[in-house]
Amino acid sequence: MTAPAPPAPPAVAERPGAGVLPADERQALRRAVGLLALDRVRLLWAVLAGSAGLGSAVALTATSAWLIARASQMPPVLELSVAAVAVRTFGISRAVLRYLERLASHLVALRGMAALRETVYRRLAAGRTDAVAGLRRGDLLARTGADVDAVGDVVVRALLPAVVAAVVGVGSVVLVAWLHPAAGAVLAVCLLVAGVLGPWLSMRSARLAEHAQVLARGELAATAMTMVDGAAELTVSRRVAPLLRDLGRTERELAAAKDAAARPAALAAGIDTLAMGAAVLGALVLGIPATVAGTLQPVELAVVVLTPLAAFEGTAMLGPAAVQLVRSAGSAVRVMALLDAADPDGPEPPAGPTPAPAPAGSAPAAAPAGSAPAAVGPALAAPALTTGAHPGGPWLRARGLAVGWPGGPVVAAGLDLDLAPCRALAVVGPSGIGKTTLLLTLAGLLPPRAGTVTLDGTDVWGRSREEVSRQVVLTAEEAHVFATTVLENLRVARGDLTEDAAADLLRRAGLGEWLAGLPAGTATGLGTDAATISGGERRRLLLARALASPARLLLLDEPAEHLDPATADRLVTDLLRAGRDVAGRGVLLVTHRLAALGAADEVVVLGPAGDAGESPPAPATVQARGSHAELLATVPAYRWAAEQEERR
Repeated sequence: MTAPAPPAPPAVAERPGAGVLPADERQALRRAVGLLALDRVRLLWAVLAGSAGLGSAVALTATSAWLIARASQMPPVLELSVAAVAVRTFGISRAVLRYLERLASHLVALRGMAALRETVYRRLAAGRTDAVAGLRRGDLLARTGADVDAVGDVVVRALLPAVVAAVVGVGSVVLVAWLHPAAGAVLAVCLLVAGVLGPWLSMRSARLAEHAQVLARGELAATAMTMVDGAAELTVSRRVAPLLRDLGRTERELAAAKDAAARPAALAAGIDTLAMGAAVLGALVLGIPATVAGTLQPVELAVVVLTPLAAFEGTAMLGPAAVQLVRSAGSAVRVMALLDAADPDGPEPPAGPTPAPAPAGSAPAAAPAGSAPAAVGPALAAPALTTGAHPGGPWLRARGLAVGWPGGPVVAAGLDLDLAPCRALAVVGPSGIGKTTLLLTLAGLLPPRAGTVTLDGTDVWGRSREEVSRQVVLTAEEAHVFATTVLENLRVARGDLTEDAAADLLRRAGLGEWLAGLPAGTATGLGTDAATISGGERRRLLLARALASPARLLLLDEPAEHLDPATADRLVTDLLRAGRDVAGRGVLLVTHRLAALGAADEVVVLGPAGDAGESPPAPATVQARGSHAELLATVPAYRWAAEQEERR
C-alpha cells in the first residue's frame, strides 16, 4: 500500500527584486559551508599557493617588462643575468604553484562534499520520514547529488578565487604605487571596477537564469529516474517515445538556461577587459609626462604600463566566481531546507483538517468485496499483556494512538496494540485505511497525532533512530533491493553477517532451492531493484533481510502483496511463525489476505468509522480483534471475506 504523499519541503522561489544574494541565501550558505568541515590548514595552503602562483604571473610580467626595457639600453650582460633567471623562476613557479593550489583546494572541497553528503544521509536516516517521502526521487537525487556538489564548489570556484584576487590585487597596486603613486591609484580604481561591478552584474543576471536551470535539472533527473525504473512497463505501454520527447525538451530548456547564464559571464569579461585597458592607458597618460620630467625612469615606465596586464588575471576569475556563488547559495537553500524538514525537533507542519471520531455505537461502513472486513466485534480493547507474558526483551505498546502524516488528516485513531517477543499480530483492513501509516508511527518514523507509542516505557518518537532500530525493524512493502550480491543485500540489516549465516537465513525464508540454483551462491549479483528475480523470491529475500536484523520486533508492510494466493499464504504463515524461532521475535504485519492468519496470536481489523462518502472522512478505528478462529466464529463479515478468498 502506498502511503499518502506528505507536504514536500518548500521549493525555493525566485525573487529578482530581493537583491543579488538575499539574506536567507547568505544564511543558508554559511550553514552549509559550516557542514563541509573544511580543513582550515589545507585551505590556507591553497590560498597561499594560489596567491603565490598568481603573484608569480604578475612578477613574471613586471620582470619581463624591466628586462626588455633594460636590454634595449644595451647594458653589460651581467646586469641582465639576475632578471633572466628571475623570469625563468617565475615562469616555472607559476605553473607549479598553480598545480599545488588546485591540488590542495580540490582535496579540501572533495572532502568537504563527502562530509556534507554523509551529514545529509545521516540526518535523513535519523530524521522525519515525511521530509523524504514528500519528494520525487529525481528531486531527492538532485538535492543530495548536484546541490551538495554545488555547495562544495563554492570553495574552489568562488571563495578561493576571490581571496586570491584580493591578495594579488593589493600587491600589484603596492608595486605600481611604489614606482608611481598616481598610476597605482588608477590601477586600484580599475581593479575595484573589474572586481566589484563586473561580478555584481554577473550575479544579478545569473539569478534570472539559475531558477530555470534548477527546475530543468530537477525535471531532467526525475524523468530519467522514471525511465530507468519503469523501462519495461513504459515499453509495453508505448510511453517511451513521449518521455524521450519530454526529456529532449527539458534538455533544450536546460541548454537555453545555460546560454542565458553565459551572457553575464561575457559581460563581466568585457568589463574586466575595459578596466584593464583603462589601467594601461592611465599608466601611459600619467607615466609619459613623469618620464619626460625625469621623475620616472624609462625602464620603470615599462613596468608601470605592463604590470596591469597580469594584475587583471585575478579579476577575470571573479565573474565566474560570482555566478558560482549564486548557484551555490541556491543549492545551499535547498539542502538546508531538506535538513530542516527532516529535523525531528523542528516545527511541525501545519496540521490538516482533523475529522472527529464517529459517535459511540455508530455502525461501520461495509467493506468492499474481497477486502478485509470492517465489522464490529465484541472486544475492541487490546488484551492485557503483562511482563510475564513474554520471555523478556523489548515491549512496544500503543495506547489511544491516532496516526496521520504531518500536515494531513488523522487517518486512524483509538488504536491499542502490544507487541513483544514470541507474539505475532496481524492488522487487516481495506487499502488506504492507514495500515502503512500505523507501521511508520510504531517504528518511530512518524510522530503520533494523538496517544502514545512507547518502547520499554519510553516514547518512541523521542528516542534516537539508532536506539529504536536496535529493537524494532520495519520492512516496507516496496523495500529496496540493491544491485549487488545476495550477501550484501542481507548485510544491509547486519554488517557482520557471514556467508553461512546468510545461507541459513535464506533457507528459513523458503529460498533454499533458489539458493542452490544460484551460480555463485550468496555471491551472486542481483539486477537493479531485483529485476532478475521473481516477485515471490523478492519478498522472501526481504524476509531473510528482516530476520538477519538483530532487532527482536519486526514490522512488515504487505509482505504478500502481488503474489499468487498459495505463495502469499505460505509467506504470511512463515512470517507469523518467525516469533517462535530461536531468537524469539515479535512480529506485526499488515496484509489483505485472511487465509493464513491462523498462525497469528491476534488479528486486528481496521475499518472506517463513519458513513461511506462522508467528507471529511472519519478516522478509521478498530472494528474487531481476536484470534483468526474467534473472528471466523463471531464476525460474519470477516467469515464472509475469508470464504471469498477460498473461492478465488
